[in-house]
Amino acid sequence: MKRVLALIAGCLVAVALGVLAVPSAVGLSTTLLRAATPAKPTPTIPAWQLPPGSVSGDASNPLTAAAPVPSADKLAAALAKTLKPDGGGRFSAYVTDAASGKVLFERGSTQGVIPASNMKLLTAIAALSTLGPQTRFHTQVLAGSTASSVVLRGGGDVLLSAHDSDPSTTVGYAGLKTLAEATVKSLIAAGIKGVVKVSVDDSLFSGPTINPAVDKGDVVAGETAPVYSLAMNSARYKAGVETGPRPQDSALDTGQQFAAALTAAGTASGISADAVVVRGTGNASKVLASADSATVGQQVESMLQVSDNYLADVLGRMVAIKAGQAGSYTAALKAVEAGVKAAGISTAGMVIADLSGLSLRNRVSTQQFGQIVAAITSGPNASLRAALDGFPIAGLTGTLNNRYGESSSHAAAGLVRAKTGTLNTALALSGYVVDSDGRLLVFSFIGNGLTPGSKGNKAALDASAAVLAGCGCR
Repeated sequence: MKRVLALIAGCLVAVALGVLAVPSAVGLSTTLLRAATPAKPTPTIPAWQLPPGSVSGDASNPLTAAAPVPSADKLAAALAKTLKPDGGGRFSAYVTDAASGKVLFERGSTQGVIPASNMKLLTAIAALSTLGPQTRFHTQVLAGSTASSVVLRGGGDVLLSAHDSDPSTTVGYAGLKTLAEATVKSLIAAGIKGVVKVSVDDSLFSGPTINPAVDKGDVVAGETAPVYSLAMNSARYKAGVETGPRPQDSALDTGQQFAAALTAAGTASGISADAVVVRGTGNASKVLASADSATVGQQVESMLQVSDNYLADVLGRMVAIKAGQAGSYTAALKAVEAGVKAAGISTAGMVIADLSGLSLRNRVSTQQFGQIVAAITSGPNASLRAALDGFPIAGLTGTLNNRYGESSSHAAAGLVRAKTGTLNTALALSGYVVDSDGRLLVFSFIGNGLTPGSKGNKAALDASAAVLAGCGCR
């Protein structure tokens, strides 16, 4: 009996020791397994799936440098089938390999042509290189000539909203409601009550508010408006409304909106604004409130995405002021040309008549646009990369949102990134795309003398860009 009990006790001890040993053994085996199992490789993301800022034409970039360069002859054969006008006119073209700079295709590429809204690419690189992508413009409320007066001073932010400042947006980053509330706090602190007189100071810009190179019909149609250094929604009555009438005096219109916001913010404190708003100057040394705009980089992105004519003219004038010139349209034209030269682009033969592309007097070659896009994607000035996100994406964003739905181009939807240009007889498409082999290509296609209203012309541009996107062409 004793032997049986001893045997049972021994078994229980053995079981107990075994149980205690299991966690250690499991831990040890897990450790060994972990050491023996190789780490999973990080999946390679195709270059064409990367966000624009990650794609560069720098020859050292493994995303594009290792991919084969398309055959110029095969690419030319493919484009000969697509880049044809629907009716009258002619298409010019220029295609290069971004990493090496090799010209892969060209047709009349050195001839100056009417570029339509592709002109905004010139404005973009001048603004980014001269002002800097992180620069912000300041709207201030200054003390007026009397204790019960204030002056709203424009600093170049024409993307103000009537609402609270919203840092998540570009249009409306600074809001008049927030600015008015801050002004009321300053007035209360100074013991000011009663009716306050509001004036606006838009003296930052000078000279004619409309560039005479722009047809008056475009102003009447709302394609642009008289340019001031103070405006809401890029001189639109409502944000997001891109057609129809515009304020003809955006500075006074903004001043009136600010006066209304001041009354709403000050009612509980016995402060209201005089309904009549006039122009005037204030005490620059006594700032009651201020609001900063979205960055220049964000504004350039917005300008390119929706092809904002008004914002293009404003940014040009701000470039001129930064360069020590007057805030006039004539100074802006010269300052933008200087900015283009500073980016290493030859301006020989260029005619810069306006900065938005509305004027038929503009002349820029597809070669020059190709060089501009190359400077943005892979040039030595890294500040120009801020423009990459501004290029509309085929079939998805901006002015390319409703394109690339046809059978000849739908395969390139989501791949091509390009700035559009549309006038009555001129169409343009300049941008970049990573081809099916992973090579970054830069291109510019511009048609002049085209038959107005012919649907096939935009289709030809889109199909030609689709050729680049799908082409191994080897």
